[in-house]
Amino acid sequence: MRRFDFSSPDFAQAFKAFLDERRGSPADVDAATADVLEAVKHGGLEAVLDYTRRFDKVELTPETVRVTAAEIEAGAAECSPEVREAIAFAAERIRVYHSRQRPADQAWTDEAGVELGWRWTALEAVGVYVPGGRAAYPSTVLMNAVPAQVAGVDRIAMVTPPGKLQPAVLAAAKEAGVTEIWRIGGAQAVAALAYGAGPIQPVDKIVGPGNAYVTAAKRRLYGVVGIDALAGPSEIVVVADAKNDPDWIAADLLSQAEHDPAAQSILITDDEAFAAAVEEAVIARLKTLATGEDAAASWRDHGAVIIAPLDESPALVDAIAPEHVEFALDEPERLADRVRHAGAIFLGRLTPEAIGDYVAGSNHVLPTSRAARFQSGLSIYDFIKRTSIVKCDAASFGILGPHTAALAEAEGLPAHALSASIRLPGRLPSKS
Repeated sequence: MRRFDFSSPDFAQAFKAFLDERRGSPADVDAATADVLEAVKHGGLEAVLDYTRRFDKVELTPETVRVTAAEIEAGAAECSPEVREAIAFAAERIRVYHSRQRPADQAWTDEAGVELGWRWTALEAVGVYVPGGRAAYPSTVLMNAVPAQVAGVDRIAMVTPPGKLQPAVLAAAKEAGVTEIWRIGGAQAVAALAYGAGPIQPVDKIVGPGNAYVTAAKRRLYGVVGIDALAGPSEIVVVADAKNDPDWIAADLLSQAEHDPAAQSILITDDEAFAAAVEEAVIARLKTLATGEDAAASWRDHGAVIIAPLDESPALVDAIAPEHVEFALDEPERLADRVRHAGAIFLGRLTPEAIGDYVAGSNHVLPTSRAARFQSGLSIYDFIKRTSIVKCDAASFGILGPHTAALAEAEGLPAHALSASIRLPGRLPSKS
């Protein structure tokens, strides 16, 4: 964990160096991923099953690679009533939140008489990657599949690494209406969704987080399919004053540190004694967490405490452009309203980031690695597309046509110009 003092003469240089540090993906991941993608492109399901055997140590066949409807039902039934109730509660809040994002089609006639507008249509097929390994992620299913369902996507295909499918994950899939689940993971699963592999039909877009190989696969396959984002290690910034309970703030910092040794948690406060108390609380809490080993590595290698006037926190947050930022203050909007770059903002002492991860209704798939400077979190807009509509009659074309021809000639595109001028009054099509 690093400490930074805003009043120090070398703060700006040291802080920039800290932000520039690379977290996550090893250098050899991309080359290995390229080999997997090429093999699946040409080898189809056979290649997918071969990589599953080699990487996951699981033997699958064309008959067992898909999770059956009976398995989904049985697995979901194993989920405890308490968790099933929480899943339904979260799904409904996510559904309502994302329903409010639905944009309207538009149509109007402008002063030239041209009919203009646009319409929104849902994607036909979407693939959802749900990680396995470190934990079960029913929230990932909900956050990716429910907005797609709200958008009206016809087909949602879920992939998740093989092994025992967690009851909570299957319960979330059932709640989100996902009936197509394939027990494959890694870059080979992303390739199968992009290219198709035997019974796995290709999709139009792939969403959902994964490890470095999954991210590398999505990066390489962008263009073959759409992708949501290139997910990096999780991040949180907590802006807090000394009125907070240090143990609460320590828990908030560790809520992201426990995700991954490459995750990053940063505290910004104006009180050195409070900062020291939070650091002590972090150390104490690490001893109690089942995820303590990963969280400790994250806090040790990538964590930071910044001592700075709270009025400086919006500028510091914008420089970090974090996935999540909490303003644990009495009047959080005063500072939060000045933040431009953040994936999600949590206001007040009783709104920990974990609320957003599960049940607030907002999406927890958010930009990382400073991508909040130019990117938004997952939303209904990731599952719909806008098509422009244009219609001219004789009068309106008479106004637009000459200008179209003039611009096309200026660009050296005579067929474009002809396509307009040939329709102008008094101009007859050539018969030669």
